[in-house]
Order: sequence, then C-alpha cells, then structure tokens
Amino acid sequence: MWDRLSTHISKTMKALVAEREWLTVILLPGYAPELNPVEGLWAHIKRSLANLAARTLSELETLVRRSLKAVQYRHTILGGFLAGTGLALGRPN
Repeated sequence: MWDRLSTHISKTMKALVAEREWLTVILLPGYAPELNPVEGLWAHIKRSLANLAARTLSELETLVRRSLKAVQYRHTILGGFLAGTGLALGRPN
C-alpha cells in the first residue's frame, strides 16, 4: 500500500511494478493517515521518545533506530498497527 508520494506514482515506478506480476500495489487516497499502518508505527516510536532529549542529530538517529529495532520482532504490535486501520492483508478483489 502506497500513499501518493510523487515517487510512488512516477512513470519509473509504474514500469518497475508492471515488470513484476507478483506485486500488487494499492494506492491510498491523497491523505489518509488512518489507512496507513506506518502512521501508527511512527506514533508509537514518537511516544517512546517523548521524554528523551537528544543532544545531537546523530544521537537522535541512534535512539530512533533502537526504537525501530525493538519493535521489529514484536509481531503483535506490528499487527496492531494494521488492525488499527481496519484493513487486512490479502489480495484485493
């Protein structure tokens, strides 16, 4: 599932997708954060960093990477982000 970021709808990307029969791309409406499970992930990450103060951009990057790594193998949380959208995995009809 992609939002309508210019790179997602470019001619180059359309050609790359067309070459891959196994790939199904579903474009979300122009602005629909409630349908994008990644928005839930970022909200979760931001909450985990809310009380931290990074002194440098490099330190902030390290904190974000650690937070993402901590979530990476927690499938129930990741599944929750998808469930929160009301969408389900599977091929569209």
